[in-house]
Amino acid sequence: MSLLADKRILLGVTGGIAAYKSADLVRRLQDQGARVRVVMTAGAQEFVRPLTFQALSGNPVHTDLLDPAAEAAMGHIELAKWADLILIAPASASCMARLAAGMADDLLATLCLASEAPLHLAPAMNQAMWRHPATQANAQTLQSRGATLLGPGAGSQACGDVGPGRMLEPLEIVEQLVSAAAPAQVLKGKRVTITAGPTREALDPVRYLSNHSSGKMGFAIAAAAARAGADVTLIAGPVRLDTPADVNRVDVTSTNEMLAAAEQAADTADLFISAAAVVDFRPAVIATQKIKKEDGNDSDVLQLVKNPDIVATIAGRKHKRPFTVGFAAETEKVIEHAKSKLARKGLDMIVANDVSDPQGGFNSDHNQVVVIDQGGEQALPAALKTELATQLISLIADRAFGKSG
Repeated sequence: MSLLADKRILLGVTGGIAAYKSADLVRRLQDQGARVRVVMTAGAQEFVRPLTFQALSGNPVHTDLLDPAAEAAMGHIELAKWADLILIAPASASCMARLAAGMADDLLATLCLASEAPLHLAPAMNQAMWRHPATQANAQTLQSRGATLLGPGAGSQACGDVGPGRMLEPLEIVEQLVSAAAPAQVLKGKRVTITAGPTREALDPVRYLSNHSSGKMGFAIAAAAARAGADVTLIAGPVRLDTPADVNRVDVTSTNEMLAAAEQAADTADLFISAAAVVDFRPAVIATQKIKKEDGNDSDVLQLVKNPDIVATIAGRKHKRPFTVGFAAETEKVIEHAKSKLARKGLDMIVANDVSDPQGGFNSDHNQVVVIDQGGEQALPAALKTELATQLISLIADRAFGKSG
């Protein structure tokens, strides 16, 4: 179950071009099981019509402080009491200034004053406005009062400038809300090594053998482990993902390179999680020049040799052996094959998932898994990989070190 399930989230939308992202944000929050009501400022309504948010949220959109119809149904004080969490996305410079000053001149500002719910803001503005001392002072004031800033991100802006001030993408905002709801630092003081992504085995200077792994699950686990207080080393195959905060990343390409990095990191690791989709075989011979097609030859034979088994190697260490968790990415008989791997490779725990399921597995933002150890099986239902990673870290910490959030 998502950490945001049944959470009552009041989404405030202020004026700015980033307001269009908030429509997707409503859906992302609902995917987590959250109940969403939307409040729009007058400026926001110049960019996106209230009917859009009404259709997406399934609830009336609140826009006016003194709306007799709204007051008769759910007055602004009742709305303030309803919220478990207030999220303002985008949060304009004007909105942040008015909140810092304690103003109550529109519905959204009034709700923020009247509510005791945690306040989260996703700033969105021109880079010069974000850097201005007044905005920075307002941000510090809001944070000193307990508000949480989500971002802003940096990059190209609608005005043509480049720099900090972009509203985070909806999925990033949801991930940070999930992180804020995560359990305590159950891995504090622990050293954790995680492998993620695919490996590649060269055929010639331009071709290679690999698989469809995106690395998303392993990176999500690394981020969750870091949030749980661990000292994290992430050994990553070739993927296009940003390094999670507070994570030490080691980039590798081949299986042998990943094994070497894993063995070095395992010397000091308390926990080893093998989430990488390692290529099982590599070419016996790597061509020094690009392999050419030849006229009259419509087939060829590629001789392969078995790659080392990284997770089994770590699990089989006689000295300095960390608690070892493997992954079983299967397309059939998922549980049966996972249990076989658990026993055959000498693992402490294995996480099984069906990568043939289009709603999970490789390249998807979602996944569902079954965790298996000597104590039995525990299914973790479909969720965002970021949410699933948090659940996995809590479960692993409990089984490995007797700690849970």
